[in-house]
Amino acid sequence: MTTQTLADFLLSPRIILSRDEHRTLLTLAMAGTGHTADDSDQLLYELERATVVADGAVPPDVVRMGSTVTFRSGDETRAVRLVYPKDADIAQGKVSVLTPIGTALIGLRTGQSITWRTRDDRRQTLTVLRVIQAEDDPEPPAAA
Repeated sequence: MTTQTLADFLLSPRIILSRDEHRTLLTLAMAGTGHTADDSDQLLYELERATVVADGAVPPDVVRMGSTVTFRSGDETRAVRLVYPKDADIAQGKVSVLTPIGTALIGLRTGQSITWRTRDDRRQTLTVLRVIQAEDDPEPPAAA
């Protein structure tokens, strides 16, 4: 008997983005500078399936730009801050929205899981454990 894990299923939960953030991320993905076409395509796919709401209507447990997110992937639990590519610094725990994991995180809520593909095309599943918004957390997480 084979044991199945969450990574064996393709999880693609409903995600939420504010109008302004959706517009900014769409512009970023379509600009095509500083990232690959695959990175852009993945972000565009997430943007296309997002529920877009008024700027003030995003629930506080939704991963937004600048959010600090604690998530579990496999046996590892990490905390990162989701940032725009120009602000990315993995040593400081700042992950670009245009990385596979950053694209997977955007718009998720606490408790949601998603299947994503690593740069070497391995399928992974992550689950959001906690979201702290930038205005509530002035310091990014230390490198994990």
